[in-house]
Amino acid sequence: MAQAQGFGRRYIKAFFKGFFVAVPVTVTFLDRVACVARVEGASMQPSLNPGGRQASDVVLLNHWSIRNYDVQRGDIVSLVHCYKTL
Repeated sequence: MAQAQGFGRRYIKAFFKGFFVAVPVTVTFLDRVACVARVEGASMQPSLNPGGRQASDVVLLNHWSIRNYDVQRGDIVSLVHCYKTL
């Protein structure tokens, strides 16, 4: 029985080690490199959601190309305003 407790404890410890490494890496990636967003509504038609479909399109927002000013004609740019409270 004591061996089973040590076995379970080892896996719980390994899970938390992986969790505390994976979460910061994922948050940093989504904040600095790229993230996935859903486009809904008619504002981007006909480029996205063609034909008046009710389904939404999924796009990859590339943060890296904006940091390097690598925006070209025909690219779709997404702007987000973040409010800061004092």
